[in-house]
Amino acid sequence: MTVRQDVHSDDIPVLCQSCEARHRGVCGALDPDQLVALARSSSKHKVEPGAELMGDAEAIHSYSNVLSGVVKLTKTLSDGRQQIVGLQFAPDFLGRPLKAENVISAEAATAVSLCSFPKVTIERMMKESPGFERRLFSQALSELDEARGWMVTLGRKTASEKVATFLLMIARNIDPTRDPAVNFAAFDLPLTRADIADFLGLTIETVSRQLTRLRTDDVIRIENNRHVTVENLSRLERRSGA
Repeated sequence: MTVRQDVHSDDIPVLCQSCEARHRGVCGALDPDQLVALARSSSKHKVEPGAELMGDAEAIHSYSNVLSGVVKLTKTLSDGRQQIVGLQFAPDFLGRPLKAENVISAEAATAVSLCSFPKVTIERMMKESPGFERRLFSQALSELDEARGWMVTLGRKTASEKVATFLLMIARNIDPTRDPAVNFAAFDLPLTRADIADFLGLTIETVSRQLTRLRTDDVIRIENNRHVTVENLSRLERRSGA
């Protein structure tokens, strides 16, 4: 990964110097002194696929920036059934400020790297830095827009368009260092076929059938049942019904 070189990087904590969350995420609103203060109470750590990051209705004690990997957000019904309600990628902020308890669960869909900080630190930063608070507010609005967009996908798009939309979302977000201008992507599917089906409101058989159709039409290549290559993202976008 290419480490971004800053003109004034001497004042930036070592922990933060190569972090994409500092440039594109909520930490980008903090000045060097505030970053130093945040770094003192933050910690970087990695979790394995399947690890629970936060539980529905659990008290909130900390928040995290997603540095790499994919996080699966789920909601559990009273009878134990679970629904995937969203995915998070770097440099998304994991957790909902101003809440006493989590309203959803979060699980590492892939190996995930996180930078975590205590709740009290984030709440203090929100008071001290209006820019930081605005970035958190902006991300919340972006998530709302994405949720509304996903409602259209689930309610109006065909099975073929749903699978193409899902692949396009992964291609554009899974690598935080990816150049948006590049019309090519290669990635490992972060969800199982069952999870993809759950997320899209389809059956596993339908998901597999639509992936095969996209592969047969040379829109994607699939190796080892998981590794997807998209030679032309514009073509995949057209198949998504965008």
